[in-house]
Amino acid sequence: MEMDGDAFDFLVIGSGSGLDVANAAANRGQSVAVVEKGPLGGTCLNRGCIPSKKLLYHAEVMETVDRADEFGIHVDVTDVEFADIVREVTDDVSASADSIRRGLRSSEQHDLLEGEGQFVDERTIEIVDGRDEGRRVGADTVLVAAGTRPAIPPIDGIEDVDSLTSKEALQLETPPEQLVIVGGGYIGAELAHFFGTFGSDVAIVGRRPHLLPQADEAVGAAFTERYADRFDVYTGYEAVAVSESDGEVTVEARPYPPAWDDADDHEDVTVTGDTLLVAAGRRPNSDLLNLEATGVETDERGFVETDEYLRTTADGIWALGDIVGEYLLKHNANHEARAVARNLFGDELEPVDYTAMPFAVFASPEVAGVGLREQDLDEESREYATRTYRYEDTARGQAMQTEGLVKVIIEPDGEILGCHIVGPEASNLIEEVVVAMKAGTGTVWDIRESVHVHPALSEVVDRAFSGQFTRRGAGAHEHQHHDHDHDHSHSDHDHD
Repeated sequence: MEMDGDAFDFLVIGSGSGLDVANAAANRGQSVAVVEKGPLGGTCLNRGCIPSKKLLYHAEVMETVDRADEFGIHVDVTDVEFADIVREVTDDVSASADSIRRGLRSSEQHDLLEGEGQFVDERTIEIVDGRDEGRRVGADTVLVAAGTRPAIPPIDGIEDVDSLTSKEALQLETPPEQLVIVGGGYIGAELAHFFGTFGSDVAIVGRRPHLLPQADEAVGAAFTERYADRFDVYTGYEAVAVSESDGEVTVEARPYPPAWDDADDHEDVTVTGDTLLVAAGRRPNSDLLNLEATGVETDERGFVETDEYLRTTADGIWALGDIVGEYLLKHNANHEARAVARNLFGDELEPVDYTAMPFAVFASPEVAGVGLREQDLDEESREYATRTYRYEDTARGQAMQTEGLVKVIIEPDGEILGCHIVGPEASNLIEEVVVAMKAGTGTVWDIRESVHVHPALSEVVDRAFSGQFTRRGAGAHEHQHHDHDHDHSHSDHDHD
């Protein structure tokens, strides 16, 4: 291959999980180029999971203090150093990004090109903007791991108002007085919890019938109900126009027909506040790369098309992470990076295994899920059985004075199809189900036969997997499915 510019063995666009593959190449003695237009470390480190979860833990502490009265402990909060909290998190993140940058700059095997890269031909990139503008690099193998950015929906007037995306929201040094969030997914839900806990009045406008449309419907409904107690929630409404005057933002929203059987019976709503946050999903950065110069194909939404091994439609070009659009989750990108490294440097190609890919939402309540949702099975007209167990029916749940539920969906023969949790520690509780589905037999017995600490919160998972299931779906009359051989069902309340 002819290249005008520096030639490398391996080149990666994006310094999130793509760096894991770059490091694997460098460890094998390959010369590596890394192209990055922003701070090092990608979305997760700089404007995603790391800063948001650090901030959200402060909200968890605040919420604990706020609830102390329920436990007979009377506390007054004298001060919240909000700006200091945000600055400390921002500084931590910057320090981590700088540390990665210094590591790459001082490495003899990595060449860091800072700026926006675009393809000029199949495997040659030119830096068109930024510190290294004008440099051209080519490589035998190219990995596209350039991620996504916040999507801005086509709302009338959106260009003319001051609005925030999650990136700017994570750096606000004062909580807004009245925050209006457009978007009912996990980013909006997490930021509503953060700002709401620290004093903002929050309104959320989301198109779907429930918040968290990626969750199981029962979990999404329970979550939405809890949020409606805390915030002004307008689900089933589409924001169609925004305007701003005298520091007040006005959002016009109308009923979104797919969310309502009777959309015509609902009035339009007007929501006002001093700050507008747009959290309406993510769009792939593929349109910034000049992919037209290559044979890399994208789908109708712009996500890069790959085969089961994560090879694109162009020879020698691979892709992973959010830009592929399989799951927009950091742990998925890391998982895909391991697969690409294995496929590039191993003896034979292995498909990426997406079995039991969990997700979690660090809101209050927490939500987590893995596997199929009840609505997926109903769409497929499949037969299944389901069971729900509530946190408050376990000793630990009672002690915590909390609410929540674990919902299990299985094949009638006991194979686990999915598990969905809303309540404290959901992100941790889901993990034993992931292990059972991925590394165990994948059946209810993995969980039923494991001894659970009493009285720990994990008992709510144990109980959800034991006892009576209700059969549903194609050909199943709704009846109780009772497993007499292995029934560890408990009375509704615990006694030590």
